[in-house]
Amino acid sequence: MATAIVYAEFGGPEVLTRTEVTIPPLGAGEIAVRVEAAGVNPIDAKLRAGRRASPELTGPRRVGSDAAGAVSAVGADVDGFLVGDEVIVFGASGTYASEIVVPQTDAQPRPPGVSAQVGAALGIPVGTAYQTLRALAVGRRDTLLVHGGSGSVGQAVIQYAVLWGATVVATSSERRFDRVRELGAIPVAYGEGLADRVRAVAPQGITAAIDAAGTDEALDVSVQLVADRDRIATLVRGADAASFGIRAFSGGSPRPLTEIQQRWRREAMPVTLALLAAGRFSVELGPSFPLEAAAAAHRAVEDGVDGKITLLP
Repeated sequence: MATAIVYAEFGGPEVLTRTEVTIPPLGAGEIAVRVEAAGVNPIDAKLRAGRRASPELTGPRRVGSDAAGAVSAVGADVDGFLVGDEVIVFGASGTYASEIVVPQTDAQPRPPGVSAQVGAALGIPVGTAYQTLRALAVGRRDTLLVHGGSGSVGQAVIQYAVLWGATVVATSSERRFDRVRELGAIPVAYGEGLADRVRAVAPQGITAAIDAAGTDEALDVSVQLVADRDRIATLVRGADAASFGIRAFSGGSPRPLTEIQQRWRREAMPVTLALLAAGRFSVELGPSFPLEAAAAAHRAVEDGVDGKITLLP
């Protein structure tokens, strides 16, 4: 048996409950992972609250897609993993748990020096950031505007874009300017007059923009400053991106990711782990909560905190 977090109705964080679940027999190509940390993503709270489209609830539903831990068992036809191996799990289902069973394709070896909490913090943020930058073909000739630069996705966007030679301007609160600068971006405060402040720090012009904030201001300023709307993407306002003539990746977008976009999301993990091992990528960790306090973790992610929230079984 394992402990897991579930919800049986849509609603506030209080609908999250702890329960005991049976660990299913391993199928071919599957591994069992003893979870040491699970990443808490904003999408988890949106799905729980019913604010993002999902199948009808017909029973208790598990939560979470990112985790890190150690392999506790391996099924038939599994290559590359042994019991005891430290791994990162991403793109899985139901990772808010003490133990999970996943396809080996949803796991990646965790290098020495990468903690379980850092590993659990990677999945959705790095996959989303990397895929979006690849789709927009951001590179050394670009000046990129990132809205929401101090969040987990925004920080990943900044770091990849800087590594790839782009100049990056990122919005945040003034309180978070130091973190944005540390990652290599030029910070600008959001709020009235944003377009003029961006022009002042980037007189050469903005060639691409990524919205990780979801505000009207972010979309309006992006459209105002970027000539080619095909190089503007929102990660939050997918439902109304078409009305602005821009692209959307996730964030409620009615268009699923293409095969190559999905491949980029998976490619992000080994790329990022290599960067972490080389000391060229940074993850800002926020508060951690015990697994049974998942409701408190969801309140924190909805209220907004600095750094990535994790659950510790």
